[in-house]
Amino acid sequence: MVNVSEEQTVSLWMSVDVAPGAAPLKQDIDADVVVVGAGIVGLSTAYELAQRGYTVVVLDRGRIGMGQTARTTAHLSSDSDDSFEGLIARRGLDAARLFHQSHAAAIDRIEAIQTAESIDCHFRRLDGLLFAGPGQDASALDRELEAARQVGMTVEARHGMPFADLGEARCLAFARQATFHPQRYLRGLAAAITAKAGRLFAGTAVMGVEEKDGEVFVSAENGRTVRARHAVFATNTPTNDWVAIHSKQAPYRTYAMAFTIPRGALPDALYWDLADPYHYVRLETGPGTADYLIVGGADHKTGEADDAPVRFEALEAWTRALVPELGHEAHRWSGQVYEPIDSVGFIGRNPGNQNVYMATGDSGQGMTHGVVAALLIADLISGRSNPWSELYDPARKPVSAAKAFVSENLTAVKNFAEYVAPGEIASEEDLTPGQGAIVRKGMSKIAAYRDREGGLHLHSAKCSHLGCHVHWNSLETCWDCPCHGSQFGTDGAVLQGPAIAPLEPYKR
Repeated sequence: MVNVSEEQTVSLWMSVDVAPGAAPLKQDIDADVVVVGAGIVGLSTAYELAQRGYTVVVLDRGRIGMGQTARTTAHLSSDSDDSFEGLIARRGLDAARLFHQSHAAAIDRIEAIQTAESIDCHFRRLDGLLFAGPGQDASALDRELEAARQVGMTVEARHGMPFADLGEARCLAFARQATFHPQRYLRGLAAAITAKAGRLFAGTAVMGVEEKDGEVFVSAENGRTVRARHAVFATNTPTNDWVAIHSKQAPYRTYAMAFTIPRGALPDALYWDLADPYHYVRLETGPGTADYLIVGGADHKTGEADDAPVRFEALEAWTRALVPELGHEAHRWSGQVYEPIDSVGFIGRNPGNQNVYMATGDSGQGMTHGVVAALLIADLISGRSNPWSELYDPARKPVSAAKAFVSENLTAVKNFAEYVAPGEIASEEDLTPGQGAIVRKGMSKIAAYRDREGGLHLHSAKCSHLGCHVHWNSLETCWDCPCHGSQFGTDGAVLQGPAIAPLEPYKR
């Protein structure tokens, strides 16, 4: 097995600090809008609102810009992650056209902002190439070609891919797609927001929101409160909603790697194949005469596998077979995406609220979904009409996706049965340094971890969101909830919502 350093197991983007001066909120404050979450959704929304003259406050439980946005591979595409053939079947042709138009508008908006704000983020327009890889059925390309043309995409059928043994492979070329460096872009947004008197607060975990008499009150873990006219939850999955949205989407882990590659060895484009889960590839500017080739894939439902080394090995083997010029591995990482059951995200007013908004269900298109959310939510707050509001309405009931609804929600049913199963090991004393496992203690299940120095960390295995049974994630060294995607550190602290409270400590 290849030895991997701790420096390698972080995303390619994390060396860029988005807002180095951001400190925790230390006093009660007022604003027109409070945004919870400082990734692509949160900062894009704050930017749009600041440009319209609103006073904006942004809160994040961690560092600004260092959540799931820092784990993207940053494909900017107006294609549908679930295929337009599938989207038309689930939502109809008109909805599919609006989907394409909204994501194309998001790419245009990123391009316009990075120009207007002089953000050096390596933005560039590219072709997106969907191809049939080794052993894949190319007939799906014919159906997707027709579907893409129906929704209005500029697409053409081609033969030949710049990969080994795929010189005659069929592909579809989608024009005017794009890519960028996400953290450099967020850094530019953060600077523009603060220039408009927006305020960014890191290390500020939000514990609740109350809507009263036309105002919203967002309370932080440290007891501080932001009073505003509107609140936007931009937290990858909503932490203010306990059930309504979480039953209509499912969390998935996806894996990514970055390798060095000689500059010019591969044409600069976005690449996706027809595998399920599919592989996605692009280039990023690297040091000297080298670039980085970024490859992602090997997805699985969150908490249902703990075999990251095997998945990385498969990704590397697939990539080296197609790109013999590939150099050494520079980075490997994992991220979490939420798959909506009808292929379209949930963006707009939170069900049951008047002045609380949310965005989630980004599927594999978080960067463009994030900007779509910013444009849509800014219009809703400003009282402007928006042609996409019905398409993304969080209150919709996806009747056409009833089968997917049942399938995805079986995870919770199966998960609760784990409480009557034996532990994974007999005792926490059997743990080796760096290992986590579930231990049974009488009627209780315990999430047990032994740190590198030999200390034990024992917590309830019950997720603080809705009580599902957590699983160990050895790559991230944390506990994952398979039901709705919450993540907890080895100290029990929340790393990823929808949970807002930590795992309960276990006292022996």
